[in-house]
Amino acid sequence: MPGSKSLTGSPSGLDDLTIIEPVCAIFRRTLKGAGLKYTLERAQILDSVMRQPGLFHAEELIRGLKAEGFRVSKATVYRTLKLMQDSGIIQRVLFDDDDAGRYQVVFGTSASDLLIRTDNGDAVQIEIPGLRALCEQLCTKHGLALKGHRLQVFAAPA
Repeated sequence: MPGSKSLTGSPSGLDDLTIIEPVCAIFRRTLKGAGLKYTLERAQILDSVMRQPGLFHAEELIRGLKAEGFRVSKATVYRTLKLMQDSGIIQRVLFDDDDAGRYQVVFGTSASDLLIRTDNGDAVQIEIPGLRALCEQLCTKHGLALKGHRLQVFAAPA
């Protein structure tokens, strides 16, 4: 998981404790790496994204920000969403008929796999036991380290 640091060898016996670095610190590091600043607008967008209950469209995010009284441009929102993707905070969820795409927060979550209905666009987060282990095995076989995975299953009523 991006930004997680394991605390091991602790005298208090907290060997299995994982401390997750704050999402804003991870985002700031990405911005700094790109030579960009952590602005008020980016902070507002990050806050709004982290409050999203599930899948969301960028346009919904923009409407929500404006309803809260924030002045943000469409371009700033889309650029910030791309930077959040690069940070591992969100991922884009592509639907067959949806060019704009949707997004979901993946930071701090264990499962980001989806079952998507093609008839109405509903999406349900699913967890497949052993899938992560299989992905890790595949990466190890090729001398790589797993950084994440994404599975989207598209289905229609039978």
